[in-house]
Amino acid sequence: MTRSPLIALVAALSLCVGASARAQSPSLEPPAGSRLLLTVTGVGVQIYGCGESGWALTGPEADLLDSMGRKVGTHFKGPAWKLADGSEVHAKPSASHPAPDAGAVAWLLLAATDHLGAGTLSSVDYITRTDTKGGAAPATGCDAAHRGAEERVRYSAVYRFYGR
Repeated sequence: MTRSPLIALVAALSLCVGASARAQSPSLEPPAGSRLLLTVTGVGVQIYGCGESGWALTGPEADLLDSMGRKVGTHFKGPAWKLADGSEVHAKPSASHPAPDAGAVAWLLLAATDHLGAGTLSSVDYITRTDTKGGAAPATGCDAAHRGAEERVRYSAVYRFYGR
């Protein structure tokens, strides 16, 4: 069975378009030479406030759980993460990809901006947020009558902390 030249051309173009989109999309991988220091699951809420432009994220409020489901820290507005060992890291987003699941917050690469305390997070340079479930801003309910309202949307995510 032979393929027509038109089908071959369409297939080749779709491969090029897909490769071009991947090439232009910022990576969620930390820079080469980064090593994984810690992996935790965040479970909590993304908090949104209703303003003139609609729902806006005001911050997260989540527990950080180890692989056994034990609470080892918290994630809060900043964005910031604090572990039971007293270490804390603040970061800013440097790359973002839409989550594959509808209704889930984006997957992120964040770069550390500040550290407090000694411990595991004191040497973190980058954080990734992946495998998100839920947490997206409400689709409705933010109009003039609801200005100032707050919505707390359940979410979970995997956070990986990297250093050198």
